[in-house]
Amino acid sequence: MTLTQDRKTDIQQRFLRVDTANVADILDEMGHLDCGLASDLWPIRERLERMAGWAYTIRGQMTPYPGTGDPKKMEAVSGLTPGHLSVWSGGGAEGVCFFGELIARGMQLRGCTGALVDGGIRDIEWLARMDFPVYARYRTPVQSIGRWAVNAWQVDIYLPGATSARVRVRPDDFILADADGALVIPQEIVETVLERAEALTEKEARIREDLDAGMSLPDVLTKYGHV
Repeated sequence: MTLTQDRKTDIQQRFLRVDTANVADILDEMGHLDCGLASDLWPIRERLERMAGWAYTIRGQMTPYPGTGDPKKMEAVSGLTPGHLSVWSGGGAEGVCFFGELIARGMQLRGCTGALVDGGIRDIEWLARMDFPVYARYRTPVQSIGRWAVNAWQVDIYLPGATSARVRVRPDDFILADADGALVIPQEIVETVLERAEALTEKEARIREDLDAGMSLPDVLTKYGHV
């Protein structure tokens, strides 16, 4: 899929105005039944976090190594461009953080729209002060240096799923997340899903107006059908 940067920005901004619940329903209708991510990928600020962006994948694994840094992590992050959302695959690692405040600030300066981390994060208080949404599996003060290292980026990865053990995420698939959870939208159908989700959002707004005006729920369902 080849889209201009302006078009990508427009799509990203429009997705921020629809709910994951509506998008999940559209994906089901289109036959994409396993796009939801596991519920333990949770935002650091539950009621404030909403994020959308084009997946920039980063993969790593637990592995002991000498030295005082992870050069590949720095190289991977340097490839982020505006509209990307960093997606970190940790291979099920437990107990160490993949990034904290400083690397998040670097990503934000590059135009990254958020982070989805199948692993740990730290510096929670500082991250919470930034206008930078983060979803992660767990929190820990223990750094990754010497313990966990990036081994690839912008490759296909797996994340734990809601209705399947794994969900495949490819570079430039689309990530949408809000207080209900996170979804992966295959890049080939992003625009179709968005248009249908916007139509469903408008339909639900009319339903709320009718309910507020006194219409009964059975009458609403007769008028609009299942939603």
